Amino acid sequence: MKRSATGGLVYSTESGRMCPVCRQALVQCQCKTAAVPAGDGVARVSRETKGRGGKIVTVVRGLALDPEALGVLGKQLRTACGSGGTVKDGVIEVQGDHCDRIIETLTKNGHRAKRAGG
Repeated sequence: MKRSATGGLVYSTESGRMCPVCRQALVQCQCKTAAVPAGDGVARVSRETKGRGGKIVTVVRGLALDPEALGVLGKQLRTACGSGGTVKDGVIEVQGDHCDRIIETLTKNGHRAKRAGG
């Protein structure tokens, strides 16, 4: 079997996502090739149930923030809604149907937000 020059470890259960260039955890990446997720500056807030066993999750996409700032914003949104959630791959997920409250909180923080989906 041939080894790809760019291939290698993508995910480790010990440290999470890995950088394909320097092969360090993304948090400790030296080359900083992990770019900020592309976004147009408009936060799109939608509701999803697919793949979650029928549970409703409010999803925020389109914010062009670095991972640390996105984590802080995710924490603010979760506390404003009084529920749990996570930040994965540039997307903030908050458990439950909190679209209106999240849009209100985002506009208070100076972000442009709009409702997406049905």
